[in-house]
This record gives sequence, C-alpha cells and structure tokens, in this order.
Amino acid sequence: MEVSKSMTNLAQAFAAVILGNAAYFLLLPHLPAGAYHAPFHVDIGLVVDFLFCAAAFGLIKALTKPAK
Repeated sequence: MEVSKSMTNLAQAFAAVILGNAAYFLLLPHLPAGAYHAPFHVDIGLVVDFLFCAAAFGLIKALTKPAK
C-alpha cells in the first residue's frame, strides 16, 4: 500500500511540531528571558518556538528527500 503525498506531509509536519517543541522546552533554561513563551499570548517566545518547529521540519524534509 502506497502512502499519499499529503499523508506523508502531514506526518512530517506532526513530527516537526513534536521535535521542535521538545527541543524548545529542553533548551528553554538556556534561552534568554525574552524567548520565553507565556501561554495564550502572542509573544516573541511563540516566534522562537515556531522557528524551532520550522527548523525541525526543514531537517525532516532534507533527511527524507528521495535520492535522484
């Protein structure tokens, strides 16, 4: 059974959110106070968290790119 491209992208995005948030929370004690995220607020910490997830997504995409 072949998995559709959209399901693959969804699984990769889900993994990126999990890995990105795990990295963010593991590194949180080492980040400056301005990079902390307050729940239910839009702040710089939310942007930093998003960047961790985006970096994880890019890494997943690079590692799973099919060979030519």
